[in-house]
Amino acid sequence: MLEGLPLVLLLAASVAFIIIATAKLDLHAFLALLIAAYLTGLAAGIDPAEVASLVTSGFGGILGYIGIVIIAGTIIGTCLERSGAAIVIAETILDYVGEEYTTQVMAITGSFVSIPVFCDSGFVIFSGLNRSLAERSGLSLSTLGVALAGGLYVTHVFVPPTPGPIAAAGIIGADIGLVMLAGIIVSAPIVFVAALWADKVASNYHIDPDPEMTIEEIKDEYGRMPSRAASFAPLLIPILLIALGSIAAFPEAANPELITGPLQRWLLFIGDPAVALLIGAFIAFAIVPDFSSKVTDDWVSDGIKSAAVILAVTGAGGAFGEVLSALPLQNFITDTLGGLGIGLLAAFVVAAAMKTALGSSTVAILTTASLVAPLLGSLGLNTELGRVFTVLAIGAGSMTVSHANDSYFWIITEFSDMETATAYQAWTLATLVLGVTSIIWIVILQNIAGVIF
Repeated sequence: MLEGLPLVLLLAASVAFIIIATAKLDLHAFLALLIAAYLTGLAAGIDPAEVASLVTSGFGGILGYIGIVIIAGTIIGTCLERSGAAIVIAETILDYVGEEYTTQVMAITGSFVSIPVFCDSGFVIFSGLNRSLAERSGLSLSTLGVALAGGLYVTHVFVPPTPGPIAAAGIIGADIGLVMLAGIIVSAPIVFVAALWADKVASNYHIDPDPEMTIEEIKDEYGRMPSRAASFAPLLIPILLIALGSIAAFPEAANPELITGPLQRWLLFIGDPAVALLIGAFIAFAIVPDFSSKVTDDWVSDGIKSAAVILAVTGAGGAFGEVLSALPLQNFITDTLGGLGIGLLAAFVVAAAMKTALGSSTVAILTTASLVAPLLGSLGLNTELGRVFTVLAIGAGSMTVSHANDSYFWIITEFSDMETATAYQAWTLATLVLGVTSIIWIVILQNIAGVIF
């Protein structure tokens, strides 16, 4: 079997293959990752039968861990979109914060909705509302477009059950509940960084909103809207349940007199991410004004279809990671990087390179997680909190940067009426700022956690 520098060169070639196959040859990431997994294992000298076994076990292992979570999350997102709950969430935040803070409202709204919904879909869902709010507030469409895009982007890469971070948690072996809690802590200030950039920079590029529909017309299209409490419930209740499950898993660090026995066992059950998200999906059914089989059958089917591609790519990423974990990379990394103390920064830089080259944040997260997982010990990150912060560092890198090879870049450009040059200045530079700010904040939090725990 290959070792040392030849093995690292093979690894670099595998990554180059994924980049070229997906970015230049338009090969689907599912196929690119699977081919890379097989070829890397064979070229490294692993027995062919073992390579085949590693790929299938890696594919099934990661889906067994997060498959239900991804499907349930897409079902929740479908219900939020089609019931009009997403609009209710935006207006609720606007009412509490105030119309003078419309930019912050759009960023915050995006951050809520992107937890179960892909940021691409979230931006499309809110594009009509974005135009109407820009018209009403007298702001440039570029301002609210970048604010919304930034808010969606932040939780998309940091907070499960969004597929990227939850897949990274599965590959790296991080506790999903802790990743969710830490992801929320990381996301909170970064969302306001996105809003600040929108106000100070994106606002310099004036774009007339020219709304096709008023907010009232948007509401009429949905019909009777769900209540505020009902709209937030499918998002907040699963998060609360998962948080309680994580606390129950560490009773000694919380309150051993309270979280023991049957209570602990039930909290661990309902706090399991798959169970919590399934509960969230049934809560989402309840927010629909006219409950029928169309919701429980057609909408669920659409959600499952939306999840299919995510599941396929996630499974392929797990297969690639399983092959990499069988390679003797640890000694080389220990000798070359172990004493440098770059830990999280290494994960960030690799993810940023993948994102810039590949375009897809999710693929960048999956590829980087697969690369980093076998090296956690060498990088000094093989602890409970180390794995959590590694997932977050990868998420920060996967934002850096969004440009022409990213479908999200073009969705923002088209739905915000931006010229391409404007999008590079208003949005691409924003993702650079968001990514760098995020990794600085993550490193600070890691040091604080190191002192406390």
